[in-house]
Amino acid sequence: MSEYQIITVFAAFAFAYSLIASKLEKTPVNGALAYVLIGMLCGPHLLGLVDLPIDEEGFSLLAEIALAICLFTDSSNANLTVLKSVEAIPVRLLTIGLPLTIALGLAIAWLIFGELSFCEIALIATMLAPTDAALGKAVVTNPVVPAKVRESLNVESGLNDGICVPVILFFIALAASTGEASASTPGIVSLTLRVIGIGVVTGLALALLGGFALRTSAARGWVAGTWLQFPIIALALLCFGLAQWLGGSGFIASFVGGLTFGALTKQHKQEFLEAAEGTADAVAMVTWFTFGTIILKILLPGLSWQVLVYALLSLTVARMLPVFLCLLGKGLKPDTLLFMGWFGPRGLASIVFVVMVIAEKLPGNETIVEGVSWTIVISVVLHGLSANPLASIYGARADARGGEI
Repeated sequence: MSEYQIITVFAAFAFAYSLIASKLEKTPVNGALAYVLIGMLCGPHLLGLVDLPIDEEGFSLLAEIALAICLFTDSSNANLTVLKSVEAIPVRLLTIGLPLTIALGLAIAWLIFGELSFCEIALIATMLAPTDAALGKAVVTNPVVPAKVRESLNVESGLNDGICVPVILFFIALAASTGEASASTPGIVSLTLRVIGIGVVTGLALALLGGFALRTSAARGWVAGTWLQFPIIALALLCFGLAQWLGGSGFIASFVGGLTFGALTKQHKQEFLEAAEGTADAVAMVTWFTFGTIILKILLPGLSWQVLVYALLSLTVARMLPVFLCLLGKGLKPDTLLFMGWFGPRGLASIVFVVMVIAEKLPGNETIVEGVSWTIVISVVLHGLSANPLASIYGARADARGGEI
């Protein structure tokens, strides 16, 4: 297949979508859902218009870049005044809710996928624990949703994928070896602290230095016009790349870097972010479109009842019950707990984890990849279709009681 044909098809889709993007953002069919569906339609298993010659490593890097940019730009837009008033909520979601999600996902997988080893089951649960900032954008940027809920979900999705990285690496190493988990416990603690620590320090340092340089340059009029769209993207990738190079979590670095940049930059922040968001959306579009063209290769061989049941339980029980339990005593309304529990979409982080597992060629690879991939696709559809309608319903209820959550 000619590369020019691929370029032509994608460019035609991108142009057509851009003409109605603002309209579609207000409908159930928007963002990632539209990109994936069109990718499936144009892919080699349906119309055969696009057959991308992309390897596992190349697609993984594309997904990582898209996620890093999204984390940086979203966290830069965070309202720290609101976040300070609800900091206990994301802290509970990350320190109690996330471990509970992994534990419950592991228990469900143990009952459903009995043929897999403990480490392979633990991999499935951990790969599907982090929520996706990009896929949840329709909710965390929707002004009808109370700011406290939006900021809590944004911080949670910004940090949980980075926290899961060392856990994923641990279970991959354990599944590929004959070592005992108990003998490696000190190693996982050390690895977790190192990966998170390097990510935090890298993001903080680069945001301080880069933010100061950018603010100085903008104040003197040295950066303007078309150049406004580049610095934020470059700074996001710098945070991600350097942290990964040093052995830390690039995702945490991107999120912390964006949060720091947004907190310290006041005067010119919106100019830079608005210019950068177009590039961020374009990278996300390419990633989800590519995912759509290749995912049917994984999904078409068959859908077992075990995979379908686990996918549905992972998106509901394994997510919603931990959210409810970890936020007990915070005085949140039942509809707030349900709303926050439901909007834990799985996306780019889980895709990156899938590619990592595929490369390891574990005995249970086929089941792991099918289970996680189906969960991602179902999440894209269900969360994509429900984001705007449920946000409007919940926002109206919260507004009726004076914004109380």
